[in-house]
Amino acid sequence: MSLRPFHLAFPVRDLAEARAFWGGVMGCAEGRSSEQWIDFDFYGHQIVAHCTGQAAADAGNNPVDGHGVPVPHFGIVLTLEDWHALADRLGAAGVKFEIEPYVRFKGEVGEQATMFFRDPSGNAVEMKAFASLDQLFAR
Repeated sequence: MSLRPFHLAFPVRDLAEARAFWGGVMGCAEGRSSEQWIDFDFYGHQIVAHCTGQAAADAGNNPVDGHGVPVPHFGIVLTLEDWHALADRLGAAGVKFEIEPYVRFKGEVGEQATMFFRDPSGNAVEMKAFASLDQLFAR
């Protein structure tokens, strides 16, 4: 199966702040933009920061593997090498982790490296990686 790019629009309080984070810290190339929104290339997927002038809504969290996972959140499944590089880049940029980078479900089906953080507008992001992508939907 060939995956098609997804599209996600999300609120940000300030476009300059979003551009600095998503373009600068995360390294997402910028696509089209206007005075109200910016397209970013998020690992081949299109995410769009729409300026609403306010922070993102937070619906709370759910317990997963002993951590409170923020809801809602979005992210990408990276290779382990790219995941480690991103964790190092985020740490060097002073990004505060909501859940520090670690291996979840260690030794179990679905074992994965994961980390959670928020963009400057409060949007929760999870970046994860599997030693074997076969584990993505394993039960």
